[in-house]
This record gives sequence, structure tokens and C-alpha cells, in this order.
Amino acid sequence: MSITIKDVARVANVSPSTVSRVISNNSRISEETKKRVKKAMKQLGYHPNFQARSLVVKSTETVGIVMPFSASTVLQDPFFPEVIRGISVKAKENRYGMYLSTGGSEDEIFEEVTRVVQGRRVDGLILLYSRTDDKVMKYLLDVGFPFTVIGRPYVGAERITFVDNDNIYITKQVTDYLIQLGHSKIAFVGIDMDFVLSIDRIEGYKQALHEAGIEFREDYIIQKSYLKGEKSAITAFLTSPDAPTALVVTDDFLALELFSHLEALNIRIPEDISIISFNNYFMAEHSKPLLTSVDIDIFQLGYEAANCLIEKIKNPESLPKRITIPAKMIERKSCSSFL
Repeated sequence: MSITIKDVARVANVSPSTVSRVISNNSRISEETKKRVKKAMKQLGYHPNFQARSLVVKSTETVGIVMPFSASTVLQDPFFPEVIRGISVKAKENRYGMYLSTGGSEDEIFEEVTRVVQGRRVDGLILLYSRTDDKVMKYLLDVGFPFTVIGRPYVGAERITFVDNDNIYITKQVTDYLIQLGHSKIAFVGIDMDFVLSIDRIEGYKQALHEAGIEFREDYIIQKSYLKGEKSAITAFLTSPDAPTALVVTDDFLALELFSHLEALNIRIPEDISIISFNNYFMAEHSKPLLTSVDIDIFQLGYEAANCLIEKIKNPESLPKRITIPAKMIERKSCSSFL
């Protein structure tokens, strides 16, 4: 039997209407009463169904955007301003405003999301990431609050609307491209296995190696955290006798950092090592050499995520969708044949 507001009211020794006002974050309810009601909700495992409540609560005409990290860190990455631009255009078309939700840690992000949802500050949320173990996504499913995700959900994808590229397919393509150029020592740089994006891209990379009869090597998978440590570690990797002749890099920003590092080591691109990366930022067209990169159509990822969310807000009974945004490799000058 499901837990109801009346059950919470009984345990907290308040009226059902008081519980409802606490859920709506009504300013007239004392902090002491709020704490008592929230304690009862937690004790009983009660999650209010915000999607049902949205039928009777006035719309805020605002969509929320959940960042993976603090805004000051994230907005340094060109991906996020561009994906937010896509969301903004669609939101404006429907006369919706936007609310940015951030936090310095996963716990802070979760706490901020629960405040936003329980306070009905937005009509729905767009998550700009997909983690392998994400309590925010689980919470939103539990309470029935409208949301969409940019990225493939790790679990429960059949219940969640999400927008993504086919990361397995496109990574297999770019790895095949390097193999066709004669490379067999191909490393994958910048992986963060907390994110589903990395899992899918590694899978595409492995598939390409397997089909070409090239052995997969764990030591050729370079974690993002590894790159934040001492430069001596990456220097040793790039200059070892068994160093890779080609790199698949998760992000243009990181690839351009490697450009500078390789230049300091007198390792030439593409003569000594080939590099291909993802996102096709504007800097890729101005680097030296010009960077071969995968255009994932960041703007369209944001636009379609907002489109799906607004549809879900207006029609709560709409079925979950998977939208795949085409990605394509832009060939420039950072890769060459290896003989």
C-alpha cells in the first residue's frame, strides 16, 4: 500500500493541508513544523507526486537546468554555454524562462534539486549529464517530476526521455579512421567512468580495435584524473618506447592542452602522433595544426532536450523518447598516415 499525505500528517501530528503546504514550501509554515513534517516523510519513505500536483498548481513557465558541477567551473567549458543557448532558444519560443541549478559536489547538487522541486520553482528540469550512479535522476523518477537528460541514462532508460549522440557508433568511426591511416597503437585520453558518455565511447573504441584484430590495452586508457596530477606521469607515457602513435581525446579543450604539452616535448603533430577529439569547438579551426574533431551538434542537443521537456510539461502522459542527434567527424590536419 502506498504512503499518502494523511499517513505523513498522522506521524507528524499535523493536518494533511499542513503537509501539503510544507511540500509547497509555504512561507507561513514555521521551520519547526517543516522539520517535523520532513522527518515524517523521510521516516515513511514518502515522495510527493509533483507531476500530479502540477495539474492543480499554477505553472511557473520556467525550466530548470542542472549542471554537473559548479557554474564557475562548468561555464569555462564551451560545451555548456552552447548547450544552454540551444535550451534558451526553445524556451524562448514557448515563452519559458530558465533557472540554473548548480552545486560544488554531488550532494550539494542533489540538495539544490530537491529544494527546487519541492519549492515548485520550475515546471521541469534538464540534466546536462548522465552519471552511472545518479541519485538526482532516481529522485526525479520517484517523485514523478518532469525531466529530460542530455546523455544516455545508465539505468531506467526506458522510463526516461533523453537526447544524445550515438557515442558508440561515432567513436568506432573515428577509431576506424585512425586504423585506416595505419595506426595500431591508439590511446584513449580523458576518460571519466563516472559518466555514461565515457562508457559508450570506450565501447565504440573497443569495437573498432576488435574488428581490426588489434589487442585492447588497459594502459592505453588514460583517466581524466590522471591528467590532473604531475605532468611527469603523462610525459613518461607519451615518451615511453611503447608510446601510442595516435590519440582519441574526449574533448577539444583537453586535446589543445596536449598540443602544448607535446610541443614542449618536441613531439610533432601529426608527424609523430595523430590526434582526434570531440565537440568541434571554434578553437579547433584555429589551432596549429588544425584539429580533427567530431561535431556533436551541441546546440541541437540543448534545443531538443528543451523541446522534449516542454512537451512533457504540457502533456504529462506523453511516452518517454530517445532522440539521437547525428554527429560527424570534421577532418582537418592533426592526423596523418603511420607507416
